[in-house]
Amino acid sequence: MKELVFATHNNHKLEEMRAILKNYNVIGLNDIGCHEEIIEDSDTLEGNAIIKANFVTDHYNLNCFADDTGLEVEALDGAPGVFSARYAGEGCSFQDNVKKLLKALEGIENRRARFRTVIALNLDGQQYTFEGIVNGIIVKEQHGEKGFGYDPIFLPDGYDQTFAEMPLDLKNNISHRGLATQKLMKFLEL
Repeated sequence: MKELVFATHNNHKLEEMRAILKNYNVIGLNDIGCHEEIIEDSDTLEGNAIIKANFVTDHYNLNCFADDTGLEVEALDGAPGVFSARYAGEGCSFQDNVKKLLKALEGIENRRARFRTVIALNLDGQQYTFEGIVNGIIVKEQHGEKGFGYDPIFLPDGYDQTFAEMPLDLKNNISHRGLATQKLMKFLEL
């Protein structure tokens, strides 16, 4: 089985990717002994994904992929966007971010939002990017125990469950990360 490094310390994301990329032995940063925090200082999702993938390739000489994801809320001019993971400040929890977003949307009718993921793949000296987008709305209160991040308040178009209420396999098929990963998977199978 081919091995591919996923440039993340996030076990939730690693678990999702392992479930999707079944034909690969997907390992994380901890598995290669990379414990440093990779500074994501780009103002775009694509830029941050490339920074992480390049760090692993440059320092460990391994084929690698990295992602960056943002929740873009229409009424907030695309915020939190590239700052989604630290929306409530450095060192904040998922719950802190969710509370801040719900507070920011109090009294606002337009709750349209989209999750967007960009994956950067460094493979055999070449770099490729893949994007996945899922549209939906931000619900007014949290629903569900599964998933992480903004999953309990994101209701994808065409569904009556938030990401946090869905079985993992359904979420992986329709989510932003799932869609970007499906593009990655098709590319890897060529």
